[in-house]
Amino acid sequence: MCGIFGYIGSKNASEVILEGLKRLEYRGYDSWGIAVASGGIKVNKNIGAIGDLDYLPDLPRSSIGIGHTRWATHGGVTAQNAHPHYSTDKSFILAQNGIVENYVQLKKELLEKGYNFETETDTEVIVRLIEEKLKASRNLPAGRQGLKEAVRKSFLKLKGRNTIIILTKDGQIIAARNGSPLVIGKSPDGVYLSSDTLSFAPYAKKMIVVENGQLVDCKDLKVSVFDIKTGKEVDIKEEKIDIENNLIDKEGYPHFMLKEIHESPYVINQILNQDQNTYRDLVYAIKKAKNVYTIGSGTAGVAAAQIAFYLRSFAKIKASALIGADSFEYLDLFEKDDVIIAPSQSGETADVLEVLELLKEKGVKIASYVNMSGSTMSRISDFKFMAHAGPEICVVSTKVFTSQIAWGYLISKIISGKGEQGSKNLENLSSQMDKYLNTGSNHETIKKLAKELVKYAHIFLLGKAQNFNIIKEGMVKIIEGSYKHAHAIPSGDLKHYAITLMEKGIPVIVCVSEDEVKWDVLNAVNEVRSRGAKVTGISSKNNDKFDNYLEVPECGETQAIMNIIPLQLLAYYMAVELEHNVDKPRNIAKSVTVK
Repeated sequence: MCGIFGYIGSKNASEVILEGLKRLEYRGYDSWGIAVASGGIKVNKNIGAIGDLDYLPDLPRSSIGIGHTRWATHGGVTAQNAHPHYSTDKSFILAQNGIVENYVQLKKELLEKGYNFETETDTEVIVRLIEEKLKASRNLPAGRQGLKEAVRKSFLKLKGRNTIIILTKDGQIIAARNGSPLVIGKSPDGVYLSSDTLSFAPYAKKMIVVENGQLVDCKDLKVSVFDIKTGKEVDIKEEKIDIENNLIDKEGYPHFMLKEIHESPYVINQILNQDQNTYRDLVYAIKKAKNVYTIGSGTAGVAAAQIAFYLRSFAKIKASALIGADSFEYLDLFEKDDVIIAPSQSGETADVLEVLELLKEKGVKIASYVNMSGSTMSRISDFKFMAHAGPEICVVSTKVFTSQIAWGYLISKIISGKGEQGSKNLENLSSQMDKYLNTGSNHETIKKLAKELVKYAHIFLLGKAQNFNIIKEGMVKIIEGSYKHAHAIPSGDLKHYAITLMEKGIPVIVCVSEDEVKWDVLNAVNEVRSRGAKVTGISSKNNDKFDNYLEVPECGETQAIMNIIPLQLLAYYMAVELEHNVDKPRNIAKSVTVK
């Protein structure tokens, strides 16, 4: 879940890497480090986010360097544990994105051989392992080729999803990939290596996606790629970078989160701008499939569940939703030509990719809806779709979730033969959502509620049918933004267990739509209110059972998509009220590339 970045070119490397790491901070912001080659290797490492840092006074001008922004997995958040890590003789320095699953055994072997360790990280094991390969093998070629071969042999001993990048004191960059992403950007000013294309999109026009099991060797702007198992050089394929609106700027908003919520109508319009014929092959595959699944983790897992709901409700497809890390009991049940749909912001979520890679071998058809160009998920998919939502910088996902469920709604309508109606409904939704977001009184009402809710340790949410996954996502947003305990409850299940938690003053948020389950949900409202709960209703119509009312426009079939907006805003204003780091909540990262 960390971010790595490298640069060779005519610009000052530390300045280029600094800007690249700022664009990668959504991947982790516990600590950061930048190293450049200039009469040896000079490094600057610090705890905390790289944030608004404008320059690096301790680093000399150089044409080559690497950087890293960390989400800690092994070892505490300290400057000592921050990447990159020196070799013993300081001839090279290394940064990693991933987890060495067998690091305990490797470290034990290296300790027995007399190697010392200065950090608590699994990354340092890779450094010492490379040193051992350099020391132990008499058959390695001299110089840079010898280091490349030592890196290749060391990398083969690592278990888990890992990507590493190495800088040598004589100006060589070596990188290797297995699982965690790695892309190369090419521009007239130089070569970029990074965990994602967004970090160098403003500068590079072409990219090379490094595949699993490949090693990159860069020297004097020459890029060579090798197969890690065989050591043989492989052909390089350059692709056009396909990222729209790659500007990273708050554009007057106090936080990226608020800006990105306001961009939700835009992302829905991006879906509407796509020709529905592009879905023809996917629609055909879904219709003929014996089984259809959706899969995701975190917010994307909630989106996957809502997409499955739409497929069942409108397309009458028997769709099942899976959570990435908890879907292994299904693996033996998949059959050839089944279809699995994976929404994702990054397209690099490790626990989802692990499932998809296994299913691809079984002949299962994979469809993905991703917001990051060149992602692994897109590249292994049979049906690949881009969200075109623009950069989502806030770690708390908002507009991409809205895009994912709106896309799932449209697919279900196309399958049912009512694609045109679906488009019209989304067009109306986008218009209504835009008006809602740009009405100041809506924000003031939610701000007032946020000031009240931050006083409580527990918040409950109720919903049913189209709104059940919406309250689950509201729960996720409130937890991420406020660090409060929130609990989403199916309104029909309330009386079976959670009603024991209802007492005087307990806050309950409920989504009520003008649909066939409206009165069922209102019955649940009566049940909690009679026990003293204080109810906030999100609905297009007020009700005398609501103590607080968040009015939303009536949007028919797309009402659930509209209902997520006040929940996202509520989480935002709670985070602001509590003076939390809104765009970078504690302990989480946006792209979870480790299991």
